[in-house]
Amino acid sequence: MSLLVTVAASALLGVGALDPGGPEATQVAPIVVTGEQRGYLAVNTITATKTDTPLIDVPQSVTVVTRRQIQDQAMDSLGDVLRYVPGVTVGQGEGNRDQITLRGQNTTADFFIDGVRDDVQYYRPLYNLERVEVLRGPYALIFGRGGGGGIINRVQKAPSADAAFGGGRVFADSFGGYGVWADVNRPLNDATALRLNMMAERSESFRDFVEGERFAINPYLAAEIAPGWNAGLSYEYIDDERTTDRGVPSFQGRPLEGYDERFFGVPGANVTTLKAHIAKLRVEGRLSDALSLNATLVGADYDKLYANVFPGGPATSPTGEVPLANYLDTTDRRNWLFQSNLIWEHLGGPIEHRVMVGFEYGDQETDGLRLNGVLSAPTLSLSNPVYPTVEFTTPSRETTSRVRTTSVYAQDQIGLGRHVDLILGLRWDRFDIEGVDFLPNPDRPFARVDEEVSPRVGLVYKPVETASLYASYSRSFLPRSGEQFGSLTPTTQNLEPEEFENVEVGAKWDVSPLFSLTAALFELRRTNATTPDPADPTVTINVGETVTRGLELGVAGRITERWTVSGGYAWQDAHLEGNDLIDLAQTPKTSIALWNRFEVNERLGLGLGVTHQSDQWAAIRTTAATTRLPGFTRVDAAVFYALTPSVDVQLNVENLLDEDYWADAHNNNNLTPGAPLNARLTLAARF
Repeated sequence: MSLLVTVAASALLGVGALDPGGPEATQVAPIVVTGEQRGYLAVNTITATKTDTPLIDVPQSVTVVTRRQIQDQAMDSLGDVLRYVPGVTVGQGEGNRDQITLRGQNTTADFFIDGVRDDVQYYRPLYNLERVEVLRGPYALIFGRGGGGGIINRVQKAPSADAAFGGGRVFADSFGGYGVWADVNRPLNDATALRLNMMAERSESFRDFVEGERFAINPYLAAEIAPGWNAGLSYEYIDDERTTDRGVPSFQGRPLEGYDERFFGVPGANVTTLKAHIAKLRVEGRLSDALSLNATLVGADYDKLYANVFPGGPATSPTGEVPLANYLDTTDRRNWLFQSNLIWEHLGGPIEHRVMVGFEYGDQETDGLRLNGVLSAPTLSLSNPVYPTVEFTTPSRETTSRVRTTSVYAQDQIGLGRHVDLILGLRWDRFDIEGVDFLPNPDRPFARVDEEVSPRVGLVYKPVETASLYASYSRSFLPRSGEQFGSLTPTTQNLEPEEFENVEVGAKWDVSPLFSLTAALFELRRTNATTPDPADPTVTINVGETVTRGLELGVAGRITERWTVSGGYAWQDAHLEGNDLIDLAQTPKTSIALWNRFEVNERLGLGLGVTHQSDQWAAIRTTAATTRLPGFTRVDAAVFYALTPSVDVQLNVENLLDEDYWADAHNNNNLTPGAPLNARLTLAARF
């Protein structure tokens, strides 16, 4: 067996006006399974079941954004990717992290890399990715705690011993930002290869004083260590520094208009920094023809700081004063995460089985400190802005915690003849947290142990080989210490975890080998639900039971030889059970996203995309004062041209019609204006 991944030359790092939708990254002997991709269409996934399974046989809603689409749309952040996934709302993340809402459930921690938890708060880069997978619905069986509305999994590029290849891209945008990405793969012998991905970027913004720099490098060594056994060792270093920007305030329940470029902070003091070291070792191979084993160990260290001054309330008038709030927060987290899966396959005959038994262990230590600051002025004048100074001097929170998790799970994918598949699974989790609140004095130790059982049941009916109907039930939970293990109060320490239950039915149809349609109807219930208090986001309130019902439609692949698409439609109704007047935050009723690529000839291609979101609430709607973000429609475009067989030039224009809109929010008074028209020019080369 050859090593890892065979990568087609046309699918290397360059943008590529040629072959927009051809086969990419065919798996041979994977260290990290990237899954087969055909342009914008992904054919299979390892993430949804922890076994290599065709997407048509997965009983849940899954969207995959491939490397080809990421390149074609010149995406530079996870937020860019998820804005083109209907039903996923990108949050502001307080200007320092990825934050999203899936099926009405807001999260900063439901992120994974190659199926392993990646829950620290930061902006995740895309330079070393093969694809991004969005799996909707709570599936603790596969991922453990959290993931109430779904999870985001990034799949890393893997080395190949089949051929040497490489590429690079340089780009610049009309705001003044620029950067370079590089990707080099080198076989060291017939059974060993090294892949190196690197990036360096400087970002600029239409917003005053907002800028950033980041650098990342990811060497990845893989080898066939014995017949049928492979090992891979990856190390990633990320250094990110940028302005912490929390947008503009509201006025009378609407975003404050006319101040899209105004910065509501302290220039030079609003900053967020991250230094991350992430090492991963993976070994996998076959014990026999029917039995395989894989194991992954991740060790990571994250040093995070963010300091911010931000709108602490609504403006007094369109030309009046804006109250300011502030704090500085540091997080130091050390992760050790291990998972191993034993897979037994019995194929052929009237009943087939693919049985997986797995074990996970996690040890995460977190030190956190928050300092409140003293401002030289408590407000910022809209008519005569004079920025104050700030000194962060007063400790308001200091905690240390250690979380140890142990999980055992089993799953059986049962084939009942040619037309019916049944998936049955059960997982047991033990979540053990202990720590100390050092403030206020005296020190207050806290601890809690939760043990939860999470089932999963899925039924797939395939009337023909290229179409499936499915139904599924799944459940997940979230401990009371929250996603980031901040603390347990004397009250929350005695409360049971939040629980999520999802019922879903759907259909998938591979219209052709290069084109697919999907549909899903779901109901997601969250019990023991909590949310940040809209009046004071630092306080958590209990809201009881919430319910989200929705419809999701998806399309991906090549419609004709010259036309490739990716996108879909989502309708969601998310509210407090028994009270339709209390709606969940950042969940628009309707959202649409569609990206198209058209091949004019062998050298010239055109891209056209549209995203639409209806009105949404910036925070959970509890009063008439809750801020409502108006709906919007944004159009993006691109031109691709192959200068030579190995050199491409690409122009992407975001917000082509210069739409005035609100991109995201954190609460009622931290609202981000959408960027005006912005062009990015990319030059890419392959060798």
